[in-house]
Amino acid sequence: MMCAFEAGRRARRVLLLDHGEKVGRKILISGGGRCNFTNLGAKAENFLSANPHFAKSALARFTPQDFLALVQKHGIKYHEKTLGQLFCDGNAREIVTMLEKECAEAGVETRCGVSVLSVKKPDAEFVVETSVGTFLCASVVIATGGLSIPKMGATGFGYEVAKHFGHSIVDTRPALVGLTFSPEDREAWCEIAGISTEVVGSAVLTQKKPVPKFREALLVTHRGVSGPAVLQVSSYWKPGGHVHFDLAPGHNVFARLLATTAGRDWNAAFAALRNVIPTRMAERWIRQRANTSAGDWTNAGIQKLEAELHAWTLTPAGTDGYEKAEVTVGGVNTDELDARTLESKRTPGLYFIGEVVDVTGWLGGYNFQWAWASAVAAGSAA
Repeated sequence: MMCAFEAGRRARRVLLLDHGEKVGRKILISGGGRCNFTNLGAKAENFLSANPHFAKSALARFTPQDFLALVQKHGIKYHEKTLGQLFCDGNAREIVTMLEKECAEAGVETRCGVSVLSVKKPDAEFVVETSVGTFLCASVVIATGGLSIPKMGATGFGYEVAKHFGHSIVDTRPALVGLTFSPEDREAWCEIAGISTEVVGSAVLTQKKPVPKFREALLVTHRGVSGPAVLQVSSYWKPGGHVHFDLAPGHNVFARLLATTAGRDWNAAFAALRNVIPTRMAERWIRQRANTSAGDWTNAGIQKLEAELHAWTLTPAGTDGYEKAEVTVGGVNTDELDARTLESKRTPGLYFIGEVVDVTGWLGGYNFQWAWASAVAAGSAA
């Protein structure tokens, strides 16, 4: 919709096709129904891509403040939550209605419930075959998203079109998704499902590059771990890899044990830890270590226990999959797209925007900002 009305403002004749029965369905479920429509701090470093520089151009030319101006133009009330996240005061329907109004004013024709069967370019024009007929056009913009949340209509159609026109696809995987326990960890931790605590989480990467760390909440579930910190880390995690969680960020939990030679035992350690993290989690963490170690209550042993607390290591069995993932990592290879316009370098007139491209944002409004920015880039050129 964003791309459509941007092109429509340039007096282009625009037809917007959606195979769903309604437009903006993913917008409607976002942010708990209030739509976390952007993040004030959105920059290229908040995104994953095989080419970390690719998103810079579009993001610089259409900023969070630019989208905020559109929100304000339509009188939509909003508020800022933590870490620069902006939400509607009302609900996500307001954002969809805003986009629909802009499309109508720009003369965009929208048709829902239409399946696109194929996209070809036998000569100067594209031929788009659909369930309601064939259309000829000078430009085609693919804004089909990734594989996440198939019940909302997500498919791999965008990748199929890209491959048809000779594009390569960077391997895809679920992202912003819960991580599942190994059998051993499930046995140890699932009994405290529902417990949440603030952590600093990170993935253990094999590449020698900075590891993003996220200080947010972790939630223990019946299947594994979730919560904002885990969702963030999941975008960087790959099968077989490890994740680290600092369970007591900013605290030197066992300092009191170091200050005395008396009371150095598991009971003292538990008493200290329960002051910092939820009691049931503290109990489980202490019990795990007591079951595998007799306890080394020397200064060095206590310091080692402290270090383990700040680097709780898990080797996830997997993720909750595309069904639960908010976004998809990977997609159309950015080396084959123009960074300013999102146009294919292989097929003039063909554009890829949003999540279908190998650009994936952090949790907190970043993926919407990429959607808006890439849409404007393509809509200004298509």
